[in-house]
Amino acid sequence: MFLGYGLRIGVQAVYFVLIARDLGPGEYGAFVGVVSLAAIVSPFASLGSGNLLIKNVVRDPRTFPECWGNAILMCCASGLFLLTTVIAIARFWLPPNIGWSLILMVCIADLLLARIADVAGQAFQAMNQMRYTAALNLLPSMLRLVSAAYILLAWHHATAANWAAFYLGGTLLSSTFAVILTSWKLGMPKIALCQIREELAEGFYFGASQSAQTVYNDIDKTMLVRLSSLDATGIYAAAYRIIEVAFTPVRAVLNGAYPEFFRHGQHGVAASYAYAKRLLPKLIGYSVTIFALICIMAPVLPLVLGDEYVKAVEALRWLAVLPLLKTVHYFIADALTGAGHQRVRTASQIMIALLNVGLNLWLIPAYSWRGAAWASILSDGALAVTLYVALTLIKVRSETLAAAVEAKQA
Repeated sequence: MFLGYGLRIGVQAVYFVLIARDLGPGEYGAFVGVVSLAAIVSPFASLGSGNLLIKNVVRDPRTFPECWGNAILMCCASGLFLLTTVIAIARFWLPPNIGWSLILMVCIADLLLARIADVAGQAFQAMNQMRYTAALNLLPSMLRLVSAAYILLAWHHATAANWAAFYLGGTLLSSTFAVILTSWKLGMPKIALCQIREELAEGFYFGASQSAQTVYNDIDKTMLVRLSSLDATGIYAAAYRIIEVAFTPVRAVLNGAYPEFFRHGQHGVAASYAYAKRLLPKLIGYSVTIFALICIMAPVLPLVLGDEYVKAVEALRWLAVLPLLKTVHYFIADALTGAGHQRVRTASQIMIALLNVGLNLWLIPAYSWRGAAWASILSDGALAVTLYVALTLIKVRSETLAAAVEAKQA
């Protein structure tokens, strides 16, 4: 997983530079604004079926065909519904100079095709075949790199719609390959409608959790498009992209460890949290190191992306603390999920998502991208504290109940 994500970092960095330079802040901001809007609802496009697949298959591998078939069905049904919904919302939320074709192509790619590819990667993750998960995660980035290079050579100054067409094509190819590979290696999909009905509520919690996570990660970019300017969105999005790349090694460990949280979580939240604490120290050390490196190396950014991105240096330094905050709250959140407390995780993330929206409504009109950066820092910090308090309370309650049971038996 680390090797796959490491390669993905390099590939994403190259195609990000090519696209950011070729489109410029305005066109790049338009593309990011549409992607961020679609990302808010994209977790509901699978209704948590990938997470349910991991949980069920980790505990009983014989359930794979039904879990795989149900996951594809849920991705198609909910993805098509959300696609039409987001297109309708986009006309009221996004500026009128962002065209229909750009919105449609991004929505098809991110709400339908990409979700199917994600579930395929999660299928291999459930089977502990991480090399295939890593390869499927890397494939879309490789196709986008080829597309970005072609666009730079063919257009020189392409539009967001030009890039969206290649973005859609690459996503279609990668998702098709992912479905074929998964069905060939792990088994053909089967549909079990009764199982879908039984797990619909839990799947909704997974989807709501991921959507809330996307809100406090990405809605600031969409709100910048609406409340500030496309140039400000492009500057902020470029800096945030560097932070996402810096966080990738931690994300690799999170994905590799995710099935283990369900195994440890069968024995309670104390066991899943103990597993998280085994992993956290080194990753916190990495996050502190990357914070220092980003602050020192930030002035290099305009030399790579162009003089139009000089203001992104300050934005990058403001956002440099995010990998540390995200490392802490992601591991605590996965400890809760593994122990069967997804509802608590979801409630906490929804609360922070609402806080983030409120902060952005207040800070962006007054401070533009700086306000978005401050809102992100406050939201991620608040989430880390909230999840830790929730986990501690659940752990204390579980220990108290266990002690009471032992005392009664004695």
